[in-house]
Amino acid sequence: MKKLISVLSLLAFMVSMQPATAQYESVVQEGEFGLTAGAAHYFGDLNTRAKVNRPKLTVGAFFRKQFGNYTALRIAAHFAQLGYSDIYNTHNEYQRRRNLSFNSNVFELTVQGDFNFFKFIPADPYHNFTPYITLGVGVFSYDPYAFLDDRKVFLRPLGTEGQGTAEYPDRKPYNTMAICFPFGVGVKYALNDRMNVGFEVGYRFTMTDYLDDVSKTYVGSDKFPPLPDGSASVAQLLQDRSYETGDIIGIEGRQRGFSKQKDHFVLAEVTFSFNLTSYRCPTAN
Repeated sequence: MKKLISVLSLLAFMVSMQPATAQYESVVQEGEFGLTAGAAHYFGDLNTRAKVNRPKLTVGAFFRKQFGNYTALRIAAHFAQLGYSDIYNTHNEYQRRRNLSFNSNVFELTVQGDFNFFKFIPADPYHNFTPYITLGVGVFSYDPYAFLDDRKVFLRPLGTEGQGTAEYPDRKPYNTMAICFPFGVGVKYALNDRMNVGFEVGYRFTMTDYLDDVSKTYVGSDKFPPLPDGSASVAQLLQDRSYETGDIIGIEGRQRGFSKQKDHFVLAEVTFSFNLTSYRCPTAN
């Protein structure tokens, strides 16, 4: 008798839950649009140990088109500030003496696929949270600059590694547009049927080694003619700044960067989004 009562109670509970389940599933999440804000960090020739000690601002916006409860296609745009300096390389005397630095503003546009681990239905309190992974492809612009006597100087036109000179015909001026491949993980939670919050960390594998204007070898200060008054040019002063920390190390042929490895960056962001929903009539079983 007790077993019969237990079975009947379970059936009654399941029947009582069916209208609620049907109600939740009648709300279809078509997509979402949102904003992001957080921190960006660079990894490359000036940060070879992947230290995270100089985060900078990043903000963005995105639109996500949902295809069922598990997959989505996302279009996203970001602005990020990147930068680093050899003064942080206290573990490596040569890098500290090299004394190079850069900053850059990055504008990025990506297309990504998002894959939820759990079924995500914002209106359903039993399915309003999920971790997810994301990957895709994008394009971004960058233009590294440094400061000399408190003056902002863009580095690409200077040809700091001999780009565009007759002495180094294989070193062409680098493009300020590059391709990236974002890969990330995140979590999101539906506050209600209209709004979501989340957190995402996305790594950018890039196809450039010049985010920081550092890649190959020094070409020697003699490749940068002095000014008419005999003083050093801006290009000569910025291609090798070891004179500020001691003896000059930037002789021709000596390693300045590591060209066999591309530069990367990472974005860690809080996300806030609004759901785009439609309704469908529950089907009778």
